[in-house]
Amino acid sequence: MKILFLGNNWVGWRTAAFLKESGAQIVGAVLHKPEERKFGKELLETLGLDQGRIFDASMLRDSEVLDAIRSLSPDLGVSAYFGTILKKEFLDIFPEGCINVHPALLPFNRGAHPNVWNIVEGSPAGVTVHYIDEGVDTGRIIAQRFVEVRPIDTGKTLYRRLEKACLDLFEETWPKFLAGDMEIDHVVAGSGTFHKVADLKTIQEIKPNKLYTARELVDVIRARTFEPHPGAHMVVDGKKVFMRLELYYEDEDHGGD
Repeated sequence: MKILFLGNNWVGWRTAAFLKESGAQIVGAVLHKPEERKFGKELLETLGLDQGRIFDASMLRDSEVLDAIRSLSPDLGVSAYFGTILKKEFLDIFPEGCINVHPALLPFNRGAHPNVWNIVEGSPAGVTVHYIDEGVDTGRIIAQRFVEVRPIDTGKTLYRRLEKACLDLFEETWPKFLAGDMEIDHVVAGSGTFHKVADLKTIQEIKPNKLYTARELVDVIRARTFEPHPGAHMVVDGKKVFMRLELYYEDEDHGGD
């Protein structure tokens, strides 16, 4: 089976490495612009493709680019942390469809930053391998795995565990998928939750005079704790005061007295 790979970030890199190690025939790849890539060097080295088989994610509506991809005759698209909405004209290239690994327990947290909303909204966390359709994370579900949100999790620690769970689930699912040994579920239209990148702004600022429960306040601050990125903030005397939260269990050795 000929594969066109679409990926970014650590999960994209490690998924590409797994496919290569599994003997998959990757005939081309779609990557972000060099300045937007994460783990871009590792991806290129792992894929080992000629530049003519590497396509720019921002050019997927260009007819010449689409024709060039068609000329590779890919059977299946595999996406991992790609982060770009794919249009029907592109998806129609693949006779076997296009699959994706997403760090959420779909249909909950379709879209951006599921690790944040798992904590803030208390929605179930997990990872999903699914088919891509024209919607945002609305395609048929191939496999899923639940991931516990721990009381000491921050946005960063949960993100890291979701990364590992994504890779583990894909590696477990891939041979079964190739063998046709998977039951495919449909996502129920209108169910679950969805968030855009811009939704983070709604929990960015802590209002000093707003009423929060202790749980709500802690959850917002820990969800936005992701070093080195700025955390949640409040404005005091015209200046933003940023906050991060460190959490640990009582029986942990934390270097205290």
